[in-house]
Amino acid sequence: MPKERWASRSIDPNRLESTEAAPTARISFAMARIEDYALIGDCETAALVGLGGSIDWLCLPRFDSDSCFAKLLGSENNGYWRVAPVASRSAERRYRSGTLILETIFRTDHGGVRVTDFMPPKSDKSCIVRILEGLDGRVEMRSELAARFDYGVSVPWVSRVDDGARSIVAGASMLVLRTDVSLHDENMMTVGSFVVSAGERRALVLSHQVSYQEKTPAGNPFQLLERTERFWRKWSSRCQAVGAYSKEVLRSLIALKALTFEPSGGMVAAATTSLPEQLGGPRNWDYRFCWVRDATLTLLALMDGGYYDEACAWRDWLIRAVAGSPDQLQIMYSVTGERRLTEWEVPWPSGYENSKPVRIGNAAHQQLQLDVYRELMGALYQARRGGLAENKRAWAVQCALLDHLKAIWTEPDEGIWEVRGGRKQFTYSKIMASVAFDRAIKSAKEFGMEGPVDDWTAVRDAIHADVCRRGYDEDRKSFVQVYGEPQLDPSLLLIPAVERDLVADGFVRRYHTGATKDGLPPGEGMFLACSFWLADSYQLIGRGADANALFERLLSLRNDVGLLSEEYDVSKRRLVGNFPQAFSHIALVNTAHNLTHRDKPSERRGGKKSLPSEGVQSTT
Repeated sequence: MPKERWASRSIDPNRLESTEAAPTARISFAMARIEDYALIGDCETAALVGLGGSIDWLCLPRFDSDSCFAKLLGSENNGYWRVAPVASRSAERRYRSGTLILETIFRTDHGGVRVTDFMPPKSDKSCIVRILEGLDGRVEMRSELAARFDYGVSVPWVSRVDDGARSIVAGASMLVLRTDVSLHDENMMTVGSFVVSAGERRALVLSHQVSYQEKTPAGNPFQLLERTERFWRKWSSRCQAVGAYSKEVLRSLIALKALTFEPSGGMVAAATTSLPEQLGGPRNWDYRFCWVRDATLTLLALMDGGYYDEACAWRDWLIRAVAGSPDQLQIMYSVTGERRLTEWEVPWPSGYENSKPVRIGNAAHQQLQLDVYRELMGALYQARRGGLAENKRAWAVQCALLDHLKAIWTEPDEGIWEVRGGRKQFTYSKIMASVAFDRAIKSAKEFGMEGPVDDWTAVRDAIHADVCRRGYDEDRKSFVQVYGEPQLDPSLLLIPAVERDLVADGFVRRYHTGATKDGLPPGEGMFLACSFWLADSYQLIGRGADANALFERLLSLRNDVGLLSEEYDVSKRRLVGNFPQAFSHIALVNTAHNLTHRDKPSERRGGKKSLPSEGVQSTT
């Protein structure tokens, strides 16, 4: 198993804020950058831990539940849990090799302490465990727990219970804090001030449950650590090697596993909502849902990594989610397949670096996006080629959806980038509608599935002719974003097309937000998945050196623990957008395989090659 390196960071005094909090002075990060966060999770929800020891984002009990810590989207008034030295000079952190267990070493003028943060794989409840170990000297520590439910607005009732724990209740939600640290109430927080000496270990465990049930024990924190490490090491041991990029691929796959809702197999696009695509701007979306569009690339990433059980669970989630009337296919669903993802704006948080509005839910679930039909058909085709046992409902659902697509493919849609400026005839959408029929034809011919192949072939060819006639610009010698309009779109890299116009500082933007009427003011970062697609296209056309150079540059954008957000701001040299972003890590895994394997995901996405059979059984 490749070892994780320690990443050391000096604490910048310009980004610190000193305040008085009797009886002890404290120092805290005033505002953490997106890349300052690490992820911990229990495969049903996740938390973001800042470099300064503060958990600033946590939703319980699911990824898409209301938050109890939301400082990430506002201020300390919106909830956080910091465990850190009173005064630190530096911090260095890493994940334990092959795990999602975070270790941070703080150095002070008087000693060093290691803080180990993790969430045990969920059984009956979610909990966060924070273990402190004195390395040398004596370190003054402080724990500040300020829970604020309902995205940072509801202040809970805190009380001491018989076993010395703290019960933190607001309505149906309850947190229970258990620790051997002496606690007291201070300024609407639960606070512990204590010293950790060399060789000493202390622990704090915060568990969640509904408030109207009897409190259940949290378990021994050190035994929970052992169980969590066994879980992740066993999971990581299945990862297939990817040559020089094995370490990077494994870290991305661990992130994808952490973003997967274990009970259903659905993978959220990110653990967060409303982290801006442009700092200070309104492009702030809720990504705690599962996109059908990610289906094929997700499946390929999981199967290439050797994770056929997870691929099967994702495939089966997909079938359950889209089952129903064909005209009600959505582009996204909740982790358990709910369809209603009503979008609303939360007025009380100030937003990440004053980026408003803060949005909960996602109105794009009501959009028409024709390319999702291709992703669904492509994912199920790749599942068959990869050897996943047939899901009995899959083919019937596919045939019904194709009947509907035959009737609507000529209609305008909102496109792959989910524009809110009105429907258009997007070239990529039409191409993907054609590919949807092509994958159904291949499934019928290669796997003996019964269907109207001649009819599907005629529709596929008609769409192809329409795209060539209306979607290609002879003057630009390129396919264009929208029929009859000159602007380009990086989704054309999946056709593929050309790199000009959309590349800036070596990275790829989704589209020109000033030229495309998407319903919002112009401006956003470079879309990382698109940049990985450009590397894929370089590799496919024989520009291997360019592909490797771009891939290495993209790897350098990961934060110190190997995580990527959705986009990158080239002017500010910062990660932007929701974090960590599954689509970015999926693209990283697939590009690594494109660069190192003869059997390339980009070619299989085009229907050229197959995976070896693994004989994994369906869970549905």
